[in-house]
Order: sequence, then structure tokens, then C-alpha cells
Amino acid sequence: MKGVVFNLLEELVRKEFGESEWQHVRQDADVDASFDSLTTYPDAVLRKVVAAVAKRAQKTPGEALQWFGRFSMPLLASRYAPLFDSQTSTRSFILTLNDIIHPEVLRWYPGADVPVFDFDTSVPDALTVGYQSPRKLCALAHGFIEGAADHYGETVEVEQTTCMHRGDPKCVFQLRFSRRDQ
Repeated sequence: MKGVVFNLLEELVRKEFGESEWQHVRQDADVDASFDSLTTYPDAVLRKVVAAVAKRAQKTPGEALQWFGRFSMPLLASRYAPLFDSQTSTRSFILTLNDIIHPEVLRWYPGADVPVFDFDTSVPDALTVGYQSPRKLCALAHGFIEGAADHYGETVEVEQTTCMHRGDPKCVFQLRFSRRDQ
């Protein structure tokens, strides 16, 4: 996992829980003082840090990953505004993952290991999203979906119908979108 992910988590923990809380998370996870954004760290380090965040926030690791995804979206939107500004809805934004967002991630962070998504777009106000990654961070993907909906002023209903954690070959999310003012 690229260090930029840890930097984002650090920023969110400090923002939500206070400056000193990140020090406690690092101590609980037994990790070094800082993460370089371009360095690749073992996935086990992310699991330890997320477990420490979960413990301190009284959440499960899955809940902590979902929280991280959702509430880091404003930070991502401010850092990478062109990727967000070019879209007008959560659905259209999600559909840019493979063709626009992840190629940019790979350009900015060479060697990043990005997940693979597939889509069924046959229903206009819905989207079926398949997610595959050896990291099995479907809870993080779920949080990113919710955070994107927040960004675009929408509500999204998320139903995860299959999951790699249950032995399925990929995770599948059924998404339904609506404007918040409806």
C-alpha cells in the first residue's frame, strides 16, 4: 500500500479525533513515525494501523475502513479537484475509476496496486459495481462510494451481494442513487 494512503488516514484521524490521537494509533500499531507518500508498505502495516484506529474509535476494522473511505473523500476532492469537478454525479464519478482515476493514481504514484472494477450500467439510476483486489478492502470501497455520494449531494443505497471475505471471486455492490433534495 502506498504511503499516501497512510498520510490520508493520518490526516483524517488528526482532524476527527485530535492531534495526539494519531500518535496513540501509531503506538498501538507499533509502526514507524511517518510514512513517505511514494513508498510502498506491506499490506500488513495497513491492517495493523486500521486495527488500531478501530480499537481507539470503538469500531470493527471493517467499520473503520468504511469510515476512512467515506470521510476521507472531502480530503481527496480538495487534493484532486479536477477528477471530481469533471463529473456531476456519484454514478458518473464511479464510472471513471478504471479509465481516468486509476490511470492518474498510477501516474502520480508509480507502482501503486489499484483494484479492478467492472460495471453493469443497464439501469439509469442504479449501478452494479464489481470489485476485485487481493487486498479485499471492500469496506474501504463501500466508504468511498458513500463519500462520493456526499460530495455530489446524493444519497446512495449500497447493498453488497457478494464478498471475497465470504469466498466469492469478487465483491459486488448494488447501488441506487437519489438527490438529497428529493
